Amino acid sequence: MLPLGPVGFGDSPYSSTSAFAGNPLLISLERLADRGWIDRAQIDALPDTAGPVDYPHIFNRKMPLVFEAAHNFLRSAPPNSRSRFERFSDENRWWLDDFVLFDHLRAKLCLESWNHWPRELAHRDPGALAQKRSEVHDDLQARSVVQFFFFEQWQALRAYCAQRSIRMVGDVAIFVNFDSADVWTHPDLFRLDANREPEVVAGVPPDFFSKTGQHWGNPLYRWDVMQERGYAWWIDRLRWATHNFDYVRLDHFRGFSQFWEIPAHELTAVNGHWVDGPKDDLFHRLRDALGGLPFFAEDLGYITPDVHALRERLNIPGMAVLQFGFGDPGSHAHLPHTFTPAKVVYTGTHDNDTVLGWWQSSASDDERRHAASYLGPCEDGVNWAMIRCAINSVASLCVVSFQDVLGLGSEARMNVPSKANGNWRWRFSTDMLTPELSGKLASLVEVADRWPQPVAQIINEEWAT
Repeated sequence: MLPLGPVGFGDSPYSSTSAFAGNPLLISLERLADRGWIDRAQIDALPDTAGPVDYPHIFNRKMPLVFEAAHNFLRSAPPNSRSRFERFSDENRWWLDDFVLFDHLRAKLCLESWNHWPRELAHRDPGALAQKRSEVHDDLQARSVVQFFFFEQWQALRAYCAQRSIRMVGDVAIFVNFDSADVWTHPDLFRLDANREPEVVAGVPPDFFSKTGQHWGNPLYRWDVMQERGYAWWIDRLRWATHNFDYVRLDHFRGFSQFWEIPAHELTAVNGHWVDGPKDDLFHRLRDALGGLPFFAEDLGYITPDVHALRERLNIPGMAVLQFGFGDPGSHAHLPHTFTPAKVVYTGTHDNDTVLGWWQSSASDDERRHAASYLGPCEDGVNWAMIRCAINSVASLCVVSFQDVLGLGSEARMNVPSKANGNWRWRFSTDMLTPELSGKLASLVEVADRWPQPVAQIINEEWAT
């Protein structure tokens, strides 16, 4: 799964307004109707949607219905539903109260970045915040109910999957969005100046994807302050991730060893430099707090030996992407003959083209020749040859993009790095799901011994009802 937070700039799940909140656009209106919080006729009146996601249109049509359901809940929820909501609010007050206030202010101030709000709000004057909370109490309650809806539905889905031995893998971005409840709530944990503007920002140097690097713009952490506080914020963040997922992919793992620091005034990532991250110290604290490290590392791109050494010391598996494996000999680390079980193999990630798109458009002649030699006959398409290659490898986990299962081309690509707009829009329709596809996958995972094993601990059964 891509990150589940509310999307921010460019509709990106990696540019979320919260590291903890859920994306209300993912809430099922049908399930709200089943619970009686909204009239199903209002849902039936919505137009059918297909094709790429139109975020503004869907936001404008869906969110009023979600909030109507939230207000109906507050007015008429029976005692058992009300008690579940109150328990959710009490258990999650440590992030929920600040997020719903941030969400309210951002909406009322026309989506202005929080550092452009009135100073008393941007700088979190206690009196001003208390007054605002009192003035807009009802709206904050409704926004809390929206988060309750999201997580109740998410945990119901997890319970349904767990009963069928299906595990969920989540994705945690190393950095957070500047315009987020996290930075607004905890400015002392980030490299901000006296005006609460970023001093330095995150990115990566020039690489395969971009000649000028990637200027992400995320504020960098004050790792010294994090360390002084026992990495409490990171422990909370990853404990929350393990509450919502069975395993977690740590995006941009190399940033825990060294990260690319860019002066905030620079327009590209070219003039940055590497700075040491927290390394082992953070993960030792996490292991003590969480009882283990159920993670694997996104260790793609320019990776130095110290990054591999850190990952190996922590016994955290790394990644391989088959699309990267057919270039020069240095790329062969992405091919199965080099794997050990301490590897997670992808056909392609959300940052790659689909396999068919890569084969038809961006692969070089040499890459196509090497792939044909390595994969062998591809009568049912190079996508299925690559899927078989990944599934039959010794990698401990195999991740196949849904677009590759469906045999789709570049029109189904999820993201183009460094492209600000037009990403994250692909979606499938249920008519794409056929017994033939599920049977083909079932045969592959059965013979490769990747058949789902029983989940040891079933999620709270209450969520499944």
